Amino acid sequence: MSAPRGAVSLPPVDGVLFDIDDTLVATREAFGHALSQIARRYLPDVSPERDDELVTAWRADVTDGYGRYTRGETTYREQRMARANDLHAQFGGPVLDDDAYDAWDAVFDAAFRSAWAPHDDASAVVDELLTAGLVVGALSNAATAYQVAKLERAGLGDRVPMLVGVDTLGFGKPDPRAFAEACRRLGTDPARTAYVGDDVVLDAIASSDAGLVGIWLDRPGDRRIPVTDDQAAAVQARITSLDELPALLGLSA
Repeated sequence: MSAPRGAVSLPPVDGVLFDIDDTLVATREAFGHALSQIARRYLPDVSPERDDELVTAWRADVTDGYGRYTRGETTYREQRMARANDLHAQFGGPVLDDDAYDAWDAVFDAAFRSAWAPHDDASAVVDELLTAGLVVGALSNAATAYQVAKLERAGLGDRVPMLVGVDTLGFGKPDPRAFAEACRRLGTDPARTAYVGDDVVLDAIASSDAGLVGIWLDRPGDRRIPVTDDQAAAVQARITSLDELPALLGLSA
């Protein structure tokens, strides 16, 4: 599989919009911590050696619960409770009714929040972009307040304002209106705005389709969803670390 990388020529940009989860914040690792706590309490047949299986299943979201939430088709609680019960069905846990789910979510959310941390390459690159005179912000498919808390916990809240969440317009990526609104709030022309995210479809391809400069952050490791050759070939640019972003944008050699 191949895709354009640093040598590709991109138009000049005045601003950069970031995805948050698995782009700026190490969300996969935070999910791993939360799900390990869930397993020890609710999934007696899952040994610690199998915790990675839980993360893979959770992130795959094969019934597209979170996708339906971002399209405004279901509530956050409904999709989260359904995904929790799907996970339990797959790994031998009890069925969660409303009260049991509330207790489950308290365990999950406390552990998840405690593990929020930036990727090692995030802070320095944000600083480099700001020093170069670019404006930066975040567009995410999660609720605004939740992502503000995540950015603050990761030490990025003072430099990366959360501009558009799924609750801003009632829907999120890949709808082009979400990207347009984020650019409006950032104060940049979409054609001169880069969007950087780890999801090849929702981030790189959708932002390009919306008129932005779409950059796929293809971090090493297991992908949440397999990427096809056609999808990889459709992106404008691909990087494997945020450290590559300044050079890609022509800010450093």
